[in-house]
Amino acid sequence: MSTRSVLVVAHTGRPEAVRSAQLVIERLSEAGICVRVLDGEAGDIGCTGVEVMPSTAAAADEAEVVMVLGGDGTLLRAADLTRSSGTPLLGVNLGHVGFLAEAEREDLAATVDRVMTRRYDVEERMTVDVTARLNGTVLGTTWALNEASIEKSERERMLEVVAEIDGRPLSNWGCDGVVCATPTGSTAYAFSAGGPVVWPEVEAMLVVPISAHSLFARPLVVSPRSSVAVEVLPDTPRAVLWCDGRRTLDLPPGARVEVRRGAEPVRLARLHLTPFTDRLVTKFGLPVTGWRGRVRQPSRPSPPLGDSQVGDAPAAGGIAGYPGPGFPPQGAPSGPDGEAAGGQRG
Repeated sequence: MSTRSVLVVAHTGRPEAVRSAQLVIERLSEAGICVRVLDGEAGDIGCTGVEVMPSTAAAADEAEVVMVLGGDGTLLRAADLTRSSGTPLLGVNLGHVGFLAEAEREDLAATVDRVMTRRYDVEERMTVDVTARLNGTVLGTTWALNEASIEKSERERMLEVVAEIDGRPLSNWGCDGVVCATPTGSTAYAFSAGGPVVWPEVEAMLVVPISAHSLFARPLVVSPRSSVAVEVLPDTPRAVLWCDGRRTLDLPPGARVEVRRGAEPVRLARLHLTPFTDRLVTKFGLPVTGWRGRVRQPSRPSPPLGDSQVGDAPAAGGIAGYPGPGFPPQGAPSGPDGEAAGGQRG
């Protein structure tokens, strides 16, 4: 029995994701790698010879990597399983935008080869830890890779909150909510709410009011060492806390939500050294016609592996008029299908 193991997580509601999972399992099994699948997905995938695991953090323990087949929402679901073990996530985008994914559907076979030959790098992404309190009593604790958002639960009434940075009050807002995001989440809900795009290597937290009725309601970028708190005022309607559009907690009037840098990062497997600028241009279909800058040189090659080495998989997307090495020209991607850029919107 191989000592190597890979966990495969798929969006089984998509037939293409099921077919892709079957291909991945077949290729990895032929290479002598033990393949794990989640118990809630095993029936839909229907492969034999796999290790069926409970949908808990134990599924990723001692696995080399988790291959995620779907969109950013599927990857966020997989991040719940891997944060404690530190197992890297490798996303294959089967959605529309897929900011968190590293490969596209047409690169699936080459991506599996890179996993089999261990030719990938790993980077860490900042998270946030979230605590909700009421009169000093803890209502709940959770975390987020993209964002924690405090939102109104009654459509017809505004939410009244006061924001605090590092223990000092900043401003009251009558609003639809407040997003507290990581750099990874800057292209998700915070982006839709008018926040800035932050490059992943920048460590910071974003505070973005949503539709605030206020003279001072600009998006804020604060230190990763800062603590951010949002208090729901006592005479306001009930609110709800959402983390990554997945985990939710009701907030009564007077509740306080505290957001700090997370104690544990999420690790992402990377196949390419593609600049984030190129990814941004490709995913959003940004116009760069007329650019006359220096053509980017190829990324540093992977270490040679002899006869078993396969060619590098092409990077995810390119820039119109600037294909670069391994970048076939592509048109702008279609709109999101519910798995928003950089993450799923609840």
